[in-house]
Amino acid sequence: MSESPKRLLKGQIKRTLLVETAWEVLNQVGGIYTVIRSKVPTVVKKWGPNYCLLGPYMPHNVASEFEPIEKLDDAFGRTVKRMREMGYGVHYGEWLISGRPKVILFELGTVMPRIGEIKYELWEHHGISSPSDDFLLNDVLAFGEMVRIYLTQLSLEAGDSKKVIAHFHEWMSASGLPELRRTGVNVRTIFTTHATLLGRYLAMNDPLFYDHLPFLDWQQEAEHFNIQTNAGLERAAAHGAHVFTTVSDVTAAECRQLLGRNPDYILPNGINNQRFEVLHEFQNMHLECKKRIHSFTMSHFFSSYTFDLDKTLYFFTSGRYEYLNKGYDLTLEALARLNHRLQTEKSDVTVVMFFITKRPFHGINPNILHSRALLEEFRSTIDAIKNQIGNRLLFESMNRNDNRLPELKEFVDDYWKLRYRRTLQSWKSGALPPIVTHNLHDDSTDEILNFLRSSNLVNHENDRVKVVYHPDFINYTNPLFSMDYGQFVRGCHLGVFPSYYEPWGYTPLECIASGVPTVTSDLAGFGDYVSDQVPDHDKRGIYIVKRNKKSFDEAAGQMANRMYNYIRLNRRQRIDLRNRTEASAVLFDWDNLVKYYEAAYTKAIDIKIP
Repeated sequence: MSESPKRLLKGQIKRTLLVETAWEVLNQVGGIYTVIRSKVPTVVKKWGPNYCLLGPYMPHNVASEFEPIEKLDDAFGRTVKRMREMGYGVHYGEWLISGRPKVILFELGTVMPRIGEIKYELWEHHGISSPSDDFLLNDVLAFGEMVRIYLTQLSLEAGDSKKVIAHFHEWMSASGLPELRRTGVNVRTIFTTHATLLGRYLAMNDPLFYDHLPFLDWQQEAEHFNIQTNAGLERAAAHGAHVFTTVSDVTAAECRQLLGRNPDYILPNGINNQRFEVLHEFQNMHLECKKRIHSFTMSHFFSSYTFDLDKTLYFFTSGRYEYLNKGYDLTLEALARLNHRLQTEKSDVTVVMFFITKRPFHGINPNILHSRALLEEFRSTIDAIKNQIGNRLLFESMNRNDNRLPELKEFVDDYWKLRYRRTLQSWKSGALPPIVTHNLHDDSTDEILNFLRSSNLVNHENDRVKVVYHPDFINYTNPLFSMDYGQFVRGCHLGVFPSYYEPWGYTPLECIASGVPTVTSDLAGFGDYVSDQVPDHDKRGIYIVKRNKKSFDEAAGQMANRMYNYIRLNRRQRIDLRNRTEASAVLFDWDNLVKYYEAAYTKAIDIKIP
């Protein structure tokens, strides 16, 4: 990416229709949703009415995020009308997010009567067989067929007046791409794989994935994981696209080996900084959000024992539960080493480490809810005592002949004294603070819990590292935190994401935009990009753990040292570092990184289609 990307000209944009297609348009199921949604304002600003998105119609999303467009008077709308006249269910409207892009959603059921024919043609023309009982795959093929039909009709609608670029994100949107290319439809196609399907499966099951990658046979591995059709579609899309791209140099190596084609361009993912921007207020917001996390910490730990909140640092990691891929194993090992080091030094600093992920659970641990309720009752009791003392102290002070402070406890009624003692007695507990906040379905086999138990990192009073494992994503409706995820991130001190397999990685970017220093790895696409493009990343609060060609032990040692060095910073140094971290967010704004997409679009525009 050292070469300067070729930028689009206004005249090229004016004569081109850009269509982005993804399974996650208006359908939040993974990271591509974030990529699309965050990029939209920048793309709309440049492409204006010549830009549109295609996605599957998911009725439960439509009410809150979709507004129909009644007038079908542009090329996109007239093509929608063509498809409706052909008998297909197609919705045209605006996606109610920043930029308000035009979006077309397809009712997959309206093409399902032809699913057998679609599968036959996929086998006949491209040699890809598909099972009959895979309902998700049926939906993917139905979506791909409707996208193919729409783009075919759009090319006819555009005629010679405008070129059409169709940008497909991931294999789930691109099952119709090979047929578009085979039939010579006048559409220039771009396919982006954000993570190869086989790569994700292999990395989850092979701790030496990168060492074994050069020797893997994609067909054998696809058969082993029973994903021959899915992998075949991804490979066909990669070879069928006029322009093939991926999101990082790390993933490009996968593409060469598992998809058999070297990407034409690397398209790094950016972030929409306006969504996070609070100008000079971000330091104050850190303090406000940290107070809310303090409230959780008191209810979770202080019924068992206390520690100094002014000397407490909050670290966190979050994402899908992929124990090896997300680097949870490395993070836990580093935490155990850090805990031992701080104990040995008799440090008075406490680190509370949050694991925020998604796991099956029965419900929130009732003891945690009970502790929180008792703490709130204790707060209200203290507030009542404060009010009573305040009122009586004022009256008593005005009636005294001296300036001495009266005995304050005399101003408290016996009722409130008794309630104070009973509430405090009910709240105090001799048990260790729980590690996990919810009752998991598979408590005995959970890898995070088993590591903590085997290493005896179970929230003892003398542990300088405490762990809170929260197997659900944080939002306003969560009774334990009463804050959204963005506020939680702002309240923390360090984000920890030393991934083993991460094609890009948005969580470190969200930290940086919120002014929170972060740890990533050189095996994550984002970490690899930062290593190459941001030489002073350490000074900016972007720490990179070297995992490529390093042993687990070496990487864990690096990780523990990174955490320890951060802990040694004083308050003023941490504030200064947060300022530099937040200022670095501009480097990863879509306004800067969209240039890589423009280079791919420029190449596509120049392609001659017979």
